[in-house]
Amino acid sequence: MTQLSTALLATTILGANTLALSAQESDIIYLDPIYVEMTDANAGAADRATSAYVSEAELEAASMGDLKDLFAGISSVSVGGAIPIAQKIFVNGVDMLNLGVTVDGVAQNNRIFHHVSANAFDPGLMKFVRVDPGVAPADAGFEALAGAVTMETIDAGDMLDPGDNFGGRVRLSYGENGDTFGRSVTLAARQAGFEGLAYVKQMDGDDFEDGAGNTVLGTSTDLDSALVKLAYEAETGDRVEFSAQKMQDDALRNRRANFGAATWNPLELYETERTIYALRYENTQAAGLWDPELTLGYSATEVDKETPYDSSGLTDTLSFTAKNHFHQSETATITAGVDYIDKTSQYSIYSTGEKLGRERIENFGLFAQARVEPMAGLNLSAGLRYDTQTFTDVNDAKHENDGLSGNLSVEYAITQSFSVRAGYSNVFGGIPVEDNYLFADPWDYSGLTEVTRGENIVLGANWEEGPLRLGAELFQTKLYTVRTSAYDGGAGGYVAGHADFESKGFTLAGSYDWTSGFARMSYTYSEAELNGAAASSYAVLDYGTPLGGVFSLEVQQELIDYDMVIGGSIDAALEYDLEYDTGVGDGFLEKMPGYVVANVFAEYRPRSVDGLTLRAEINNIFDETYADRGTYGNDFTEDEINTLKEPGRSVSLMLTKEF
Repeated sequence: MTQLSTALLATTILGANTLALSAQESDIIYLDPIYVEMTDANAGAADRATSAYVSEAELEAASMGDLKDLFAGISSVSVGGAIPIAQKIFVNGVDMLNLGVTVDGVAQNNRIFHHVSANAFDPGLMKFVRVDPGVAPADAGFEALAGAVTMETIDAGDMLDPGDNFGGRVRLSYGENGDTFGRSVTLAARQAGFEGLAYVKQMDGDDFEDGAGNTVLGTSTDLDSALVKLAYEAETGDRVEFSAQKMQDDALRNRRANFGAATWNPLELYETERTIYALRYENTQAAGLWDPELTLGYSATEVDKETPYDSSGLTDTLSFTAKNHFHQSETATITAGVDYIDKTSQYSIYSTGEKLGRERIENFGLFAQARVEPMAGLNLSAGLRYDTQTFTDVNDAKHENDGLSGNLSVEYAITQSFSVRAGYSNVFGGIPVEDNYLFADPWDYSGLTEVTRGENIVLGANWEEGPLRLGAELFQTKLYTVRTSAYDGGAGGYVAGHADFESKGFTLAGSYDWTSGFARMSYTYSEAELNGAAASSYAVLDYGTPLGGVFSLEVQQELIDYDMVIGGSIDAALEYDLEYDTGVGDGFLEKMPGYVVANVFAEYRPRSVDGLTLRAEINNIFDETYADRGTYGNDFTEDEINTLKEPGRSVSLMLTKEF
């Protein structure tokens, strides 16, 4: 559920204690994200005032699902694409390619092909997910032009109760729409400071049906995911951790995987693989002026299409971060350090491995972020970065650039109930790598004369009185001189250039909690512009998308006497008037249709069987036929682009047993 600020979405101290006691007594996992937020070392800082934390209940519910399930309760985050390989993520209308994304501290965003996702992750691996829309701190890393997304995977300590040295979890799931069967096993052990965790997951199923009963070709499920994590923590708190994860999706997809089926878009085999390795050092007992953290990581995304193109696209990123947290006092911390990224995007012949084209960036950064509370009720966060980048194009020419970045966030409590906040950032983005599936053609970089720079403004206010919390936020993100690529038929190749992109809008949110449940809602409206004019999803591809108004509602009620939790949600988008030329063909809509999708669930945790959870869901109860607002092509007619539809009514069951 979206969290406009700590004040807006956290419970009061009394309310939090009441809910915590209730959770302990009935072993219920709550929608309130405060329990996840409390694990954030910088919770309550001014730069977290606009952050959205995914709650523990949402993490659990999405464990056998996908990223749309994971972010379902956050209206400012839209996930379009219906299947993991095609899911694009937009934060405040901005493509997540323009946000700094990390998993276990390792840089992601391995851009590969605009018809598939650069950010496919398994929610079943996650224990912590935070979205920083717009203004991101300097220690969020390079490429945080329009915010940041931080994810952490589970480890042995998350699986084991105090005093236990071995345990695990088994999950089974079934979705009748597409006959999708899933199973996952997690095992954890620890002894004398050593820890180990192993996780495997398999999902298999057929193409699902949309709300009209039509089979949506190219949506079958063939997903494998695995994680191995090893760690050692000394009595002094020194902790070294290594993790390796892999996610594979091998199935027949539409040639343009994020489009629906058409005669010109036949089914073809996509072999996709995502790999992440992380090696980290920290001291869990550190305090004062010496609290170091080191992370060395590698991430890669590969898409192979043996038939009919004999092609292979690979984008990988080697990253290193060294930082120290200088704890000046309980209310003042400075985080400073260095980071390095080496990203390569290349296109090869699948059968021979011959490289047809490659782009590469090397970026070295210095950063510092101060988080202070100079007086009661006032929080400040300010940061600086200096980055120097070398971009190597497909012609092996090098482009050297450097730049400064700065951010400032302020939050002030005017009264105990009412607070206001503001944030600003101006961020150096250098030159990004392009889709590697374009590298087989010649390239002209003469027009690539500028670097990308992001500018973000956020203004917000919160009001809290007892169990009721209300919030509002205005946002604006401008990406200056973003990289563009246009095909020149006469020259028979691509020409690089620049454009300016903007996303602006607002978010309204409210929540009301009671001892045994919650009700939360949020509404986000955003508009996308290119070069100062409203633009289509085609024109702003890879920068953002036109979304209009998106609404989210979640309700949960605990039935203590029955060891159950019941609840529901609504995912909706309002009809959106379009006032621009798509620039492609004549298949342009004057309005994007709205939709309302209702879902319900029931979860049973019998006290008589320790660790057992049974969950039943009915999603899209009323069989709405729709493509999520974040799905590409919503602003075109079905004759022009057959949008990839979401599943119709779907009944699913999930069994979880912890031991």
